Amino acid sequence: MSFKGETKVSAVLIVAEHKEGMPSKRTLRTITFGRDASEMLKYKLNLLIIGHKVEEVAEQLIIYGANRIYLVNDPALEKYKAETWAYVTSKVAEHCNAAIICTDAGTTGRDFMPRVSARIGAGMASGVIGFDGECFKREMWAGSVVARIRLHTEIQVATVRSTLFEPATPAGNSSEIEPLHLDIPPARTRFIEFRKTESKRPDLPEANVVISGGRGLGNAENFRMLERLADLFKGAVGATRAAVDAQWVPNDLQVGQTGKFVAPEFYMACGISGAMQHVAGIKNSKIIVAINKDENAPIFRAADFGMVADLFEVVPALIAAIENTIE
Repeated sequence: MSFKGETKVSAVLIVAEHKEGMPSKRTLRTITFGRDASEMLKYKLNLLIIGHKVEEVAEQLIIYGANRIYLVNDPALEKYKAETWAYVTSKVAEHCNAAIICTDAGTTGRDFMPRVSARIGAGMASGVIGFDGECFKREMWAGSVVARIRLHTEIQVATVRSTLFEPATPAGNSSEIEPLHLDIPPARTRFIEFRKTESKRPDLPEANVVISGGRGLGNAENFRMLERLADLFKGAVGATRAAVDAQWVPNDLQVGQTGKFVAPEFYMACGISGAMQHVAGIKNSKIIVAINKDENAPIFRAADFGMVADLFEVVPALIAAIENTIE
């Protein structure tokens, strides 16, 4: 079903994620997806910001070309709850006649967007990588197949694999900010606490450089040298599922189909064999470098540059060379 010619729906609505008064890089990438979709359908592009005291987030997003930024600012929204975000999103979608409602396919989007779909009776596509004007595109079987998904509802909901898109650039015009006041119903869930991971490194999906280790690291202590290398690059540390299952690193560092999808400018795989599930999460990186002693390791098929060598010789030498350059 193509939306062209429809009169009841006329907008693409993006729910913006933000943290500490700043829109996330994932939101800027999702705006790029939204721009493409709205241009195909000749619809308006709108943004939605949910929270409390988030006017600054709206101000930072006015340069990205949205027709309108809806701001729902309420003390009841200070702490994220899936049911309240779903309620607000569905009401704003109705207000602006949204045809497509989307957000990043991260933890938050996967949590509340199915509730949006259920509230408004809309079909939903998860983890989409594109839209052709009629169908969403989504990778299947660890990225070996790209499916075209047709939703047969007038309003459609999607979460977007935003790492596949470049961050939006300023569009040259300012968006209008429209505050909306909604009666937020009491939530049946309550916020208890948020346990923040303290790290000076960037989040994996937003990092420009990712240094990852796998089973070849041997133990948790050996990840320290990857951390040092990542810090020299001002990048993030990642890991395979095998390393996470061995409890060498926390599970929020897992990269791959069952972890986080990344698309940095530079990805280094150290001691990683290259299982299909891991490659699915890194294949959109701009440059992939692999270090492995096994010349037949599958990771070399995904890598732009490969080194058949002992990572315990290569990585320390690389660290030393960079440190000498800095000095």
